[in-house]
Order: sequence, then structure tokens, then C-alpha cells
Amino acid sequence: MNKIVRQHYPAAKLPEELRIGIDPNAEVTITVETEEQPERIMSLEEMFALRRDVYASPEEVNAQIDAIRDEWGAP
Repeated sequence: MNKIVRQHYPAAKLPEELRIGIDPNAEVTITVETEEQPERIMSLEEMFALRRDVYASPEEVNAQIDAIRDEWGAP
């Protein structure tokens, strides 16, 4: 995490939105820190793209059944 600290910084040099309620003749201490990025959440499309196919095609199922029948010697 990056952090920058400026002490005795002239309040008059602050952006207008940060000067609200502060005497422009005052000196301030400014601390700027980077925020940690939240963990990226995957979309459904990305999840589906990563999954492996766990289901056999109808042809694969039929081939497996035929192989088992051949092992048993079934007609």
C-alpha cells in the first residue's frame, strides 16, 4: 500500500471540495493512501468457460454401454 504524507501544507492550495470548513490561512497535514482493490468477481460466462465438461455426450454413453455389454457377452 502506498502512502504519502505532507505536513504544513497550505490549506488554500487544497481543492475546493477539501477546503470546506477550513481556514484558507491554516496549514494542514495531508495523508493520501491507496486503497486495496477488492477481489475481482468472475462473471457467469467466465465461470462457465473455466468449467470442465463433466457430462458425457450421448454417443459416449452409448459407446460405454456397448463396451460393458461386450465384456459381459450380452447379445
